[in-house]
Amino acid sequence: MKHYELLFVLKPTLTEEENKAKFDQVMSILEKNGCEVASVNDMGVRKLAYQIEKFERGHYYVVYFTASPSVIDEILRNLRYTEEVIRFLNLKFESKKELVSWEKMSKANQAKKEEPKAEDKEEAKA
Repeated sequence: MKHYELLFVLKPTLTEEENKAKFDQVMSILEKNGCEVASVNDMGVRKLAYQIEKFERGHYYVVYFTASPSVIDEILRNLRYTEEVIRFLNLKFESKKELVSWEKMSKANQAKKEEPKAEDKEEAKA
């Protein structure tokens, strides 16, 4: 199993429900192909560096996962045919230094996810 980072950008014109549905579709593609998702970072809507398909903004997601190298082509093929994905980038982490970096980024995303939940529990108690 190799370590990967997948960044994809969804169209900014999608409603929250459509955005969630497309995100779930991408996650199901990963799970269907036997990937183990370590963490997900929803970066929100951001300005693009340049216009893509006449869009100046996009909804960014970063997914850290492990998978067999043989399934990556299938995952990328599915992303290519998903109309709502306007750009994607898949990185493979190989060297020890890169793997340490992957672990650090993955754990940082998990910590970010857990922090708001702890704050919500404190507010509920008050």
